[in-house]
Amino acid sequence: MTTTPQTSTAPPGGLKIMVIDDSSTIRRSAEIFLSQAGYQVLLAEDGFAALAKINDHHPALIFCDILMPRLDGYQTCALIKKSAKFHATPVLMLSSKDGLFDRARGAMVGSAAYLTKPFTKDSLLAAVREHTAKLA
Repeated sequence: MTTTPQTSTAPPGGLKIMVIDDSSTIRRSAEIFLSQAGYQVLLAEDGFAALAKINDHHPALIFCDILMPRLDGYQTCALIKKSAKFHATPVLMLSSKDGLFDRARGAMVGSAAYLTKPFTKDSLLAAVREHTAKLA
């Protein structure tokens, strides 16, 4: 009988985490960090692409960049939070801007937290654990 070793950081059932960012570097970094920790990762390059994937895949947590073409992160977060189906899904804003105004605007549209880019593997995984603890 062969068993695969499990680390204590692997989430039960491999929760789905979505990363919405127009930067392929940020998407790829987040994908590597999250998949190594045992999460299923969904990627989208803008808010429009994300909304369709959210409806199809029901992620447990969403990271959303603020500055994106077509539909910015604030608009994307607001639309997710207005949805009866997904209003309880935590949305964490990602931004290279770390101002009080940006944080306040994110909170006003319903974001659960704000993560500054560039993020580290530890800060990304800590944010996931904090906002999905009740789901595990």
